Amino acid sequence: MLRSLHVKNLALIDEAEVEFGEGLNILSGETGAGKSIIIGSINLALGGKVQKEMLRENADAALVELIFEVKEENIKAALAAMDVSVEDDMLIMSRKITGGRSVARINGETVPASKVKEAAALLIDIHGQHEHQSLLSKKKHLEILDDYAKTELQLPKETLKKDYRTYRAIEEELEQNSMDEEQRLRELSFLEYEWQEIDEADLTAGEDETLESEYKKFANGKKIVEALSHAYEYTKGGADGASDLISRSLRELSAVSDFDRTVQGFSEELLEIDNLLSDFNREISDYLQEADFDEEHFFETEKRLDLINHLKSKYGDSVEQILEGQKKREEKIEQLKDHDAYVAKLRAEQKKAQEVFQADCAKVSKIRKKYAKKLTEEVQKALIDLNFLDVRFTMEFKEAENPNANGMDDAEFLISTNPGEPLKPLSKVASGGELSRIMLAMKAVLAKNDSIGTLIFDEIDAGISGRTAQMVSEKMNVIGKSHQVICITHLPQIAAMADVHFLIEKSVVGENTVSRIRPLEKEESVVELARMIGGVAITDTVLKSAREMKELALHEKK
Repeated sequence: MLRSLHVKNLALIDEAEVEFGEGLNILSGETGAGKSIIIGSINLALGGKVQKEMLRENADAALVELIFEVKEENIKAALAAMDVSVEDDMLIMSRKITGGRSVARINGETVPASKVKEAAALLIDIHGQHEHQSLLSKKKHLEILDDYAKTELQLPKETLKKDYRTYRAIEEELEQNSMDEEQRLRELSFLEYEWQEIDEADLTAGEDETLESEYKKFANGKKIVEALSHAYEYTKGGADGASDLISRSLRELSAVSDFDRTVQGFSEELLEIDNLLSDFNREISDYLQEADFDEEHFFETEKRLDLINHLKSKYGDSVEQILEGQKKREEKIEQLKDHDAYVAKLRAEQKKAQEVFQADCAKVSKIRKKYAKKLTEEVQKALIDLNFLDVRFTMEFKEAENPNANGMDDAEFLISTNPGEPLKPLSKVASGGELSRIMLAMKAVLAKNDSIGTLIFDEIDAGISGRTAQMVSEKMNVIGKSHQVICITHLPQIAAMADVHFLIEKSVVGENTVSRIRPLEKEESVVELARMIGGVAITDTVLKSAREMKELALHEKK
């Protein structure tokens, strides 16, 4: 459940804090007051697209923060699987926008926007102003059905996708190996040439790194010898050498070390330094005596490195990649030498993979059809509750011309809204207002079958009025009994059903226009209902009607 929303410097909002309640939360206000900004800010916090113009004029940064209460153990487990922890039953999601850039966080930890979306999908479902238009797409119909049937359908669909990828990989392999004899011989000859070129190089894994190290050492041999020789001269014994100076210092300290323990410690430290320096001198001397910057060895190293770099330019970025490429060429050569047998083997694998894929499709389709019957029956009942009195609602299945990773079903919802009319696709029958109610009916049915705690409706009431509006309000009330519902509306029938009523209003502060949102007390809610009923002129009669509407809604809720 969404406990609170904090918005700062977003569009017309300078700063707003909203504490949502359980049940049906209604947001109302004049046109242009900023109702859409509230839903837009929630969308933004949940990973929505950032638009630069959303930032308030003259503001350096905008912030949206959502606090969710999560008590359901299954939701906590699903979030934990995403490495999202719920602390004290609370989860905080935020998005900070600076210029065209944004930073998303969950519980203070920076995360990609994709992760926010994934986590939010378990907590909240947002129905935007124009989402009902998606019902005009058949693809959306199958998505709705699969969401309804997800408990039984999830694993079979995953298996279907995996087996489809296997089937397509074999098909692509067959397509790549479709060639005539001339093509086969030409490719075979070219692969054998490449294999031979790699084989003659007699490469060893890691050889390139060793050679590069040796080459660098040889190429800078003179500089190395000069630097070491100077270092040796500066640190060896003799007049004014570091070793000689340290020896003198030791003699001075030894003469007085018996008189002071601190001085004795200095003497011991310096003795250790003297020993280390002696070892250092000896090691440099040994290195200089053994150093071998042989010109011929340098030439051979350079030549070998050039060969390897040439092979890298053709076959891979490392010796390991080149050797792996050689192995693959060897396998391909064997295939081409016995091409007919290899193609026959692929065709047998293709047939088997196709049979498995088709069986997966049939299994998924059977589950879909079983749940489609349940879904359409429930949606039909919900539509009757929403004033589709003589409605018939079903789902038609056809076999897709080209089955894919989603199966073989080409499915579509069909509806008849009047007696005697045949069932037709939604796009041929439903108006905007009807589509909005159909989507609400589906949301109501789907809400019963999932554990998402919060549903948001942005003007679900578009295109409806009168008795239909009253029935929509009753349906929203029913959903609100089992879910938290946040709804933006311009209809008093729906607003009257509010468990918590918020008013969004616009005002001028100084030279700036700002939007504010605040919860309404019971009498304030009645006044807002009166405004929604009567417009500018709020007469005693309109107030009486608003009060009566509120009382009837309270009676309905009980």
